[in-house]
Amino acid sequence: MHTDTAPRYTSYPTAPHFHAGVTGDHVKGWIATLPPGDRLSLYVHIPFCDRLCWFCACHTKQTRRYEPVAAFLEALQKEIETVGALAGDNTQVAALHFGGGSPTLLTPTDIVALMATLRKSFAFAADASISVEIDPNDMDEPRLDALAAIGLTRASLGIQDFDERVQKAINREQSFEATRAVVDGLRDRGVGSVNLDMLYGLPHQTQESLAATVDRVLSLHPDRIALFGYAHVPWFKKHQTMIDEAALPDSAERLAQYELAARLIERAGYVPIGLDHFALPEDSLAVAAKAGSLRRNFQGYTDDNCETLIGLGPSSISRFREGYAQNVPATAEYERRVRGGSLATARGIALSEDDRLRAWTIERLMCDFGFSVPEATTRFGAAARTILAEAAAMTQEPEPLLLDDGERFVIPSARRPLVRLAAARFDRYFASGTARHSAAV
Repeated sequence: MHTDTAPRYTSYPTAPHFHAGVTGDHVKGWIATLPPGDRLSLYVHIPFCDRLCWFCACHTKQTRRYEPVAAFLEALQKEIETVGALAGDNTQVAALHFGGGSPTLLTPTDIVALMATLRKSFAFAADASISVEIDPNDMDEPRLDALAAIGLTRASLGIQDFDERVQKAINREQSFEATRAVVDGLRDRGVGSVNLDMLYGLPHQTQESLAATVDRVLSLHPDRIALFGYAHVPWFKKHQTMIDEAALPDSAERLAQYELAARLIERAGYVPIGLDHFALPEDSLAVAAKAGSLRRNFQGYTDDNCETLIGLGPSSISRFREGYAQNVPATAEYERRVRGGSLATARGIALSEDDRLRAWTIERLMCDFGFSVPEATTRFGAAARTILAEAAAMTQEPEPLLLDDGERFVIPSARRPLVRLAAARFDRYFASGTARHSAAV
């Protein structure tokens, strides 16, 4: 098995194994069983961009007119009101994340109005974090003011690479100066945390060009840095066929790029977090990693410890204690359903006890590069024996992905880049065959 074919494990089971047997009625029942006082995370998906980046594997579409966006926002408001009424006043929103697409495509007025609808429909905790994914090319002073007005606490800016040749090859031209202006504007308005996202393995990317991008990223002093490997899945995302495959680095060069960038980032004082994140030592993500409380969800690594995540907008995924549910991805069908007062649920999966055991094991591997035998036994009792036996067998292989250090099974330091392969060994769905696009989810 090659690393690029293994899932990214932002959930378990992963999205290719969701099915239509989970419906809106299931979601209503799961919401009804939320414990009083449950702290929720909300994810709001904005499925539009004003340009289509060829590397992107997200559920989004390009629009040059705002009318479709405005129509979508009316439907989104209806979904927020419907789900908020189901969740009731006995829950509290502890974290809110706007993703896409490009949430910053919205006008300043609509950004503020959307937040007002969310606060009217859900009870927010006083310490709730509010984060947004930003395309620096969308930004201007009124949008910066609007983000400050909604109480933004963390901003995530897509960088990819500052090399002009690479940018043209992925249709993502973005100057360093424009990016720096947005970072400065956010900080001037009191936004306390800024993280920057980079990609390696892009067309025409070299170790030299990537090192130059890392140097510029570090000059902006972000609180967090994400270093993702580009996933080339043109059979899943047709616009990736615009990328010249002959210009993509091979697997050896990809690994060299990752190792170089990681080394430079760590040398600047950042703590490595999981597979592909880095954070300043005092950042909450680094604190969570040190404490063993790091989590992983559809936004990647997080210090958000909410058990319930409710996704709003087309294609968004919700996580409940009972299982996962995903909204219909097509915007037109999403709008039709929610305008009629229905939930937009299209598919999902209910969790078995075996799923929960394996989900915990995989999450701990992805976050901590190992898992505790006593904790597994305490959490899952006799059921943990299955996982422990599988882990023990892995330690006996000629080139083991796991070692037994007495009370923990751990991935050897030199093999940590292969953590997704180790996690996949505990994935009973993947073992029986998976969709080709699993690397992107």
